[in-house]
Amino acid sequence: MSGELLVDRRWGTETSRVADLGGVDAPGRVRYEPSGYLDLRRVLRHRDVTPQDVFLDLGCGKGRIVLQAARYEFGRVIGVEVSPELCEVARANVRARRDHLRSDVELIVADAATFDIPDDVTVIYLYNPFRGAVFAAAVDQIVSSLNRAPRRVRVIYRTPLEEDVLLGTGRFRLTRSVPGLRPTRAWAQKMSTRIYVAEPA
Repeated sequence: MSGELLVDRRWGTETSRVADLGGVDAPGRVRYEPSGYLDLRRVLRHRDVTPQDVFLDLGCGKGRIVLQAARYEFGRVIGVEVSPELCEVARANVRARRDHLRSDVELIVADAATFDIPDDVTVIYLYNPFRGAVFAAAVDQIVSSLNRAPRRVRVIYRTPLEEDVLLGTGRFRLTRSVPGLRPTRAWAQKMSTRIYVAEPA
């Protein structure tokens, strides 16, 4: 049994198994694969989070990153998932770990392409959850939120295949890149996690 399955068993959660979107007709969306248990910790230090920060995972799947984020001192943690089936699994996982979480968690069934980004969100996580037009529409939603409420927002993007779309807005700058834990340099770069920051004008 893999280490991740052992963690799931110990925690009473189910986040490790790859899954499709449960029959949802969602062109441009990518099937659920979990981020690693160390992925968020490798790029986001606890001291860089305050109770005034709000975390958003777009394409949260079964909620593994939501669970990790809720152990920081975020004011609240939001997960958005287009698949009702996956979102229900995420809710069960949050219930199983409720006593170990520091932040309130809200899980929403919604399409990231049309989801209105709350104007208090300050950290956004993406693990290659969608591509093409869907990614572009989600980025438009982020920019719209920044226009309504100028503020500092960090985007944590793992496997940043659509990086050009994010940078093309002119609102974000790349501040850090953490290579993936893979055997070859090219693969490590492809699987990297990158952090982008938008600052208020």
